[in-house]
Amino acid sequence: MRVHRLLSALLLLRPVNQLFYENTTDGAYATLFFAEYDDKVRRLRYANCGHLSALLLRSDDTVERLHSTCTVLGLFKEWDCLITETLLFSGDTLALYTDGITESVNEAEEEFGEQRLIEALRRHRELSSEDLLGSIVNEVKQFSPHEQGDDITLIVAKCRGN
Repeated sequence: MRVHRLLSALLLLRPVNQLFYENTTDGAYATLFFAEYDDKVRRLRYANCGHLSALLLRSDDTVERLHSTCTVLGLFKEWDCLITETLLFSGDTLALYTDGITESVNEAEEEFGEQRLIEALRRHRELSSEDLLGSIVNEVKQFSPHEQGDDITLIVAKCRGN
């Protein structure tokens, strides 16, 4: 079953790469974070195709980065990808985000950055996922009050107790 599911993910991602490669201009590419979560065993399987590292804030306040497991989609005709996994535990918070969050700049041309994002996740960790998401987006908008030059995309998921 495990090998079959991993193979299924690869069989899905390889054609996506092929479509990007064949249908975009030279040098065009896309990043992607693909994940599958099994709530019964609290296992997150993922492929990070050149996307920013997802942040996994553990209940003990440590941070794990879910780094790239392969290159971006669309640049190369021959493309392969690793699927990796991690276990989630009660109280863990997973954050997926685009560079519109971390590269938002203030008046002094400082970026919001990954460290401010981690601090915000820690500061608001007790909130519901929806309120946590809203609090962080509000912090980014307060930090960078002018019109954004990029999208602000943030996904937050919390692992709850039994």
